Amino acid sequence: MRTSGHPPLVGMNAQSQKRPFGIAALSMFFLLGSLISLTAAVSLLLPGSFLQPIWRLNPRGHEGPLRIGFWAMVLLFAASMSCGTAAVGLWRRARWGHILAIVLIGITLLSDLGNSVLRTAPRAIVGVPIALAILLYLMSRRVRNYFAQDAFEST
Repeated sequence: MRTSGHPPLVGMNAQSQKRPFGIAALSMFFLLGSLISLTAAVSLLLPGSFLQPIWRLNPRGHEGPLRIGFWAMVLLFAASMSCGTAAVGLWRRARWGHILAIVLIGITLLSDLGNSVLRTAPRAIVGVPIALAILLYLMSRRVRNYFAQDAFEST
């Protein structure tokens, strides 16, 4: 008697059904990124609100969005939605979530590299090896296989 709505997994042992720690950690990372960018967007939408003190953590980071204006809020809301979607997709073991995570980390890698080369944010070079390591992990055979097994959807 089956109790779940999922078909039985043929050729898979119990260990291969578990969510890898790295995927769980990346899902939480994307969720945190979603919440941070949402908070930043709302703080720009409501200047002078109770959220305003968050910019004391990075006053220079506040200057850029203020110069951009309305589009900064749009970009932050888009980043929040993208990160949140990636978090859910990774957690649910959805192939699209895996692909979205690769795309988002790839964009981060390219932007960190560009900011470093153009010297607009020289310290962004620190993010390059981190993003590269995450990309290599996401594209590893083990992780690709984890997302390729369509018969199982982790909840």
